[in-house]
Amino acid sequence: MIKANDPTLKSWVEVPKNSDFPIQNLPYGVFKTDYLEPVAGVAIGEYIIDMVYLNEHGYLDGLGLPIGIFNQRYLNDFISLGKPITNAVRERLSELLRHDNSQLRDNKKDRELALIHMDDAKMLVPVRIGDYTDFYSSEQHAYNVGSMFRDPENALLPNWKHLPVAYHGRASSIIPTKVPIIRPKGQTKGPDEAAPSFGPTKRLDFELEMAFIAAGKTEMGENITTADAEDHIFGFVVFNDWSARDIQAWEYVPLGPFLAKNFASSISPWIVTIEALDPFRVAGPQQDPKVLPYLEYEGNHHFDVNLEVDIKPENADALTVSRSNFQHMYWNPCQQLAHHTVNGCNINVGDVFASGTISGSSPDSYGSMLELSWMGTKSITMKDGSERKFINDQDSVIMRGFAEKDGLRIGFGEVETKVLPSL
Repeated sequence: MIKANDPTLKSWVEVPKNSDFPIQNLPYGVFKTDYLEPVAGVAIGEYIIDMVYLNEHGYLDGLGLPIGIFNQRYLNDFISLGKPITNAVRERLSELLRHDNSQLRDNKKDRELALIHMDDAKMLVPVRIGDYTDFYSSEQHAYNVGSMFRDPENALLPNWKHLPVAYHGRASSIIPTKVPIIRPKGQTKGPDEAAPSFGPTKRLDFELEMAFIAAGKTEMGENITTADAEDHIFGFVVFNDWSARDIQAWEYVPLGPFLAKNFASSISPWIVTIEALDPFRVAGPQQDPKVLPYLEYEGNHHFDVNLEVDIKPENADALTVSRSNFQHMYWNPCQQLAHHTVNGCNINVGDVFASGTISGSSPDSYGSMLELSWMGTKSITMKDGSERKFINDQDSVIMRGFAEKDGLRIGFGEVETKVLPSL
């Protein structure tokens, strides 16, 4: 039986060259149109499949799907059905969309009503996010930041290679692509200033991250092992964890970031399932010193996903300022989830777990302006001749992620956010 990840599969839906959404991807999202309230959709080429229409017209019969499961604002209830059902839906969609399957292809009415062009849809945050955790799992990023604020010899704190460092962030301010943010205000204090002052951040920054979406609920007192962790991971998104660096520098001691981070995080609208990323698994780094037994794992749980960041000034062309990769992670998602729950912390479907800023070894692969400008000591020249050390008002930051192998490209779409002036 041909499986959904087969690289030879072709669809009767036209898929442009270098599209993020071939038939092997089939990511889930939530969208609305001028005539549709928010419903679940799946991306293929330049189209969104209306999952409500397919389910109500018999195309998904026999999969055990409850009535109305897709006619909801969030995907949480669908994800809660469990991997056997959600994976079966993906396989059925793959069958329906294959070039030689006439069931939907040759039903003109159903085909036209079930497929909606992306230009006619507005994408929304795909899950109801109860909790959000931000890790700090890229060694190069941690080394860069530690070198700036301490010194290269003590860049990594003593605990960094023994556990996945993280903090709990604000879930209510996670927004989808195309939703602008307002430059945040807060207290700042320069090293030569006698007292803090209040005002808009002068060092607004992006953070290039990936995040995974929880697929299973656990109870307080339970823990998830690295061996079982992927059963609790539905899929991944590209994640921009905005940061106000000058506010952060003043407020983060002793408890960590607060106003510097809670004002906004931007999430890509499509959840690429972990199953779709199977062909792009790679080995992780050798971890030295040896981790404690509960953090040990077997197999490949890192993913080769290319990541890019563009800055687009208003009325000017965009410039790609960073090219990184998700595989630049010291701690993988299975270790992150095992550590998160080892103390009995419960998780819920739809919870978001972000990777932390992902930086590679070369300066053009750093995942934040803090690193690219090396704490404001260097400038990046835009295509219009203007310079950036951090993000200006009216700039748009555009992030994208895609995996490529043997002619197959699996992508996440773009997450684009424009910065508006402080109120």
